[in-house]
Amino acid sequence: MMPIDVGSVTLRPITEDDLSFLFLLYASTRVEELAQVPWTDEQKVAFLRQQFGAQHSWWQEHYSGARFDLVLVDRVPVGRLYVDVWEREIRIVDIALVPEYRGGGIGTMLLRRVFDEGDAAGKPVSIHVEVFNPARRLYERLGFVEKGKHGDVYVLMERPAAPAAAPA
Repeated sequence: MMPIDVGSVTLRPITEDDLSFLFLLYASTRVEELAQVPWTDEQKVAFLRQQFGAQHSWWQEHYSGARFDLVLVDRVPVGRLYVDVWEREIRIVDIALVPEYRGGGIGTMLLRRVFDEGDAAGKPVSIHVEVFNPARRLYERLGFVEKGKHGDVYVLMERPAAPAAAPA
């Protein structure tokens, strides 16, 4: 993957027209997991559609104030970044990129944008991540630390706000 020009990465709010892309993006995050089950392709697609629909509806209902943004490179959808700003923290609800754009620096750049927002507001940035998610290593490299567990599957990670600069 070639590094992406940061200037070519933009965000825009998702729309109903984006749901087919968002479904394919979601499905791309479950490929390894579903490779282990003895289902037909049709069963896997039906499962993915049900799970995507449930997740999308749940997030829309429970994060009603969140920014649900599509990640674009040169105006082409390549991912999603969902962020909710709370009184005491900024929560990354989800960040995902299509496989061909993973590992090229876009995720790091997007996370740093959220960190800048958190630092400016004096708020930590948090995210729930699956225990075995390879992105966890990226989060740790960027300063996230484990703050707790949510069942056996998810870890709550937090990146503290940077200390405010001393006045000049």
